[in-house]
Amino acid sequence: MIVDRNDSTTLITQESISLTTFRERFREAYDKFKNDNIIVNLLAFTGITANDLMELHEVALDHMNTGKSFVIVNDSVNYDDVNTDLIVVPTVKEAYDLIEMDEIARDLDA
Repeated sequence: MIVDRNDSTTLITQESISLTTFRERFREAYDKFKNDNIIVNLLAFTGITANDLMELHEVALDHMNTGKSFVIVNDSVNYDDVNTDLIVVPTVKEAYDLIEMDEIARDLDA
């Protein structure tokens, strides 16, 4: 798990282990970046399904309920099948753009 922190956003990249193992490691390290917006880069996971992403559903919901963004990056999943609670985009740039828009929306609501 590679962690790259930039301002109020943490990019977490996973390259080689199973999604289940990643989720466990992510939960162990979560306290280090729980106050940041989170981008989970799963581009290395080809052939991933919407059902596979449900491994991250609970942690994503919990994180978004704190008023922060949680975005998953993967370009091989069928987006039509993804649970509407999860935010999945095909590129890291789109994830950063989405978080920027979320931040603006939160500032306007404040």
